[in-house]
Amino acid sequence: MSSKIDFKDPNYYTNRELSWLDFNYRVLDEARDKSNPLLERVKFLGITQSNLDEFFMVRVASLAKLTEVKYEGTDASGLTPAQQLKAVNDKAHDMLIKQYSTLNRSLLPAINQVGIHLLTIDALSEKQFQFIKGYFHDELYPVLTPMADDSSRPFPFISNDSLNLSLRITKNDDADAKTLYATLQVPSIFPRVVRLPGAQNDFILIEDVIKRFVNQLFVNYDIKEVSTFRVIRDMDLDVAEEDTSDLLKKVQQQLKLREHGEVIRLEVDANISKKLRKRLVKELQTEEDSVYEVNGPIDLTFLNKLASAVDHDDLKYPPYTAYQPEELNSDHNIFDAIKEHDWLMQHPYDKFDSVVEFIRQASIDKEVLAIKMTLYRVSGDSPIIKYLGRAAQNGKQVTVLVEVKARFDEENNVHWARQLEKMGCHVIYGLVGLKTHSKLSLVVRREENGIRRYIHMGTGNYNDVTAHFYTDLGLLTCNNDIGIDVTNIFNMLSGYSRPPYFHQLHISPHGIRDFIMDRLDEAIKYVKADRPVHIQMKMNSLSDQEMIAKLYEASTAGVAIDLIVRGICCLKTGIPGVSENITVHSIVGRFLEHSRIYLFNFDGDQQVYLSSADLMTRNLNRRVEQLFPVLQPDLAQRVVTIYETMWTDNVKTRTLDKDGIYKRVDRRGRAPLDSQEYFAAQATKLAKAQQSSQRPKSGAQFQPMLSPQNQPDPFNDDDGSDNQ
Repeated sequence: MSSKIDFKDPNYYTNRELSWLDFNYRVLDEARDKSNPLLERVKFLGITQSNLDEFFMVRVASLAKLTEVKYEGTDASGLTPAQQLKAVNDKAHDMLIKQYSTLNRSLLPAINQVGIHLLTIDALSEKQFQFIKGYFHDELYPVLTPMADDSSRPFPFISNDSLNLSLRITKNDDADAKTLYATLQVPSIFPRVVRLPGAQNDFILIEDVIKRFVNQLFVNYDIKEVSTFRVIRDMDLDVAEEDTSDLLKKVQQQLKLREHGEVIRLEVDANISKKLRKRLVKELQTEEDSVYEVNGPIDLTFLNKLASAVDHDDLKYPPYTAYQPEELNSDHNIFDAIKEHDWLMQHPYDKFDSVVEFIRQASIDKEVLAIKMTLYRVSGDSPIIKYLGRAAQNGKQVTVLVEVKARFDEENNVHWARQLEKMGCHVIYGLVGLKTHSKLSLVVRREENGIRRYIHMGTGNYNDVTAHFYTDLGLLTCNNDIGIDVTNIFNMLSGYSRPPYFHQLHISPHGIRDFIMDRLDEAIKYVKADRPVHIQMKMNSLSDQEMIAKLYEASTAGVAIDLIVRGICCLKTGIPGVSENITVHSIVGRFLEHSRIYLFNFDGDQQVYLSSADLMTRNLNRRVEQLFPVLQPDLAQRVVTIYETMWTDNVKTRTLDKDGIYKRVDRRGRAPLDSQEYFAAQATKLAKAQQSSQRPKSGAQFQPMLSPQNQPDPFNDDDGSDNQ
């Protein structure tokens, strides 16, 4: 029967861009969820804006370029770029309405009730008004630069993501004076959220201060209208790689050109006059569908700053304590610990400090000969960079692959590549035409019995900042086969080596695709032989058509497939005879779900893999990625337990229904389980036991979940560790 089904039928696929917008709606739902702390809801609304901005800068910009050249090819769902662009703008307009409805009807009244006020000019006290008057004259006025727009001075360039004021003015002593126009950029060097004197949590936005006194920049002119606007430009980086010899220079050149990309989105005040709106649309060469009229402050990312500026810890997530095994801290030899057994880390509940400590100890250990590492995204003040430099200065062979094409981290990575070279490290830029997205560290150490390789592999970046709010899994091991595989990967990245096979790892491009396809084919054989089989996967996004078609084929054969997909999911559930055996969950909560888990249970033979790759075409075909096994039985079981805990989540989980809508889990008669808060509570328990000298056994990890029916409410632990 399955041979008669066209698993690539466009009706079986959701458009990738529309699915991403569905994800952002789930983030918006967190802003509207009254069970979340109030200031966290404010932050979630700000996150929906930053998410949208990046989406438009890259994905919508790409659709606009394809539409401009009249490309008529279709995606997996059968839509042309022009159709996608129209559908995306329609859905994004609807989202804008919901964003500002959430702000104006829900969040602003709620924060007002607890004494947090975002004030307008009219609501200021006399003391506060005198304060902003002085602030304007003393701080803002010397920096502001009004730009006239007339026949001798053309419309100025408006930079991406900058906040601007557009003005209509006339000369005040001329009754017949014609209308003139000007533009004023709101300087980004000043905080957008200005704290006011008086009440502890009174604030005003900087653009409102400037609007009130803007007439002082146009002496002898009347201000007829002043309106805020913002543009989002095409910010995709276009680097044509023939070789990597001058890749750094090419990236730097493209970074300069990127600032002048086409306008993809224009946001204007909802009360802007038709005349001024028409002028902006004309001067910025914007399509009408790309104009967004905003009923409130333009650019909601300011909400993150507002929430951070408020002294109201009771309105934020309560803190938890991340756990670090003593064997992996600075008081112990981390290599001895890894020799004893492998270590699995679940960030942020397990401290990322252990990963940093791995590199720190390698940089000063006299027996370490070499360190090799891939860097995709690192923080602005990365301790790992510092320790890699120290290792090179200590005479160790240090090789670092820096991916200078990591989107929106290009400038940061170019900077670190230069710094690493100055410190004596060998810096490489990977393979032509491929991004290196794998997360690998290799430490080569001379020991009594010869050379031993120590490896860290992870699902997330070596970024000590995002490790506090991204969920990821990492493995420390000195398994010999894995060590050989990782050595071969670095030789492949830095030289001409192409190993014929890998012992334990599977590498993209193509290797991960082939492996998962093979596992799904094996699962089909099992169900046809009436043997039990269960596939469980967790990823950020699922969009590769070939992979989805294979999942449909397995489902049609009768394979039970559970998927946790945080973001984009182009697969449809509940298609009769096609995807009835596939269930899709999405978890959106306090932390950004980022780990990738691939579990295959063949009649009790549980195979556990972690990966840096999602099931997207770019990850499977155009990036260097790794998928690696968790071989130590207790750690493999822990990964399974982690997955099953997330699958049992009934607080932050939405289930993808057959109608394409994500719906909350019905938990009537069941105790609430928020998996992220459960993990945080478990980490806190371990950390407290450690601090009180009731030290867990070496290598202690989180306790397995109880069965869902007997699961205690993690919010009501009686030992005080239920900080969530």
